Amino acid sequence: HVQLVESGGGSVQAGGSLTLSCAASEYTYSNYCMGWFRQAPGKEREGVAAIDSDGSTSYADSVKGRFTVSRDNAKSTLWLQMNSLKPEDAAMYYCAASQAYCGCNVAAYSYWGQGTQVTVST
Repeated sequence: HVQLVESGGGSVQAGGSLTLSCAASEYTYSNYCMGWFRQAPGKEREGVAAIDSDGSTSYADSVKGRFTVSRDNAKSTLWLQMNSLKPEDAAMYYCAASQAYCGCNVAAYSYWGQGTQVTVST
């Protein structure tokens, strides 16, 4: 059973940067695809970025060129570097793990963290 704990959220001004972290408890962490998702009030949860066990990545069009997902399998840790933040990036951000799929499809992920809040002010 994978346990995920996000951290690093906060409040920033538009144009600023934040780095989110996700610590995993599962010793076979390297076998999982890891994803970042977000959910704003009144909206559905959406995929932001994903990184497979071999380091290959995918991003939502809305964050390409601004966000970077990375992982350290030895430390069972996932990161999301977010630059040039926009007000529309404000949301609760979640990390998630999948054994059989890698991408931005919410339904394909089996394990979820509790989330970390990102607020972007103008």
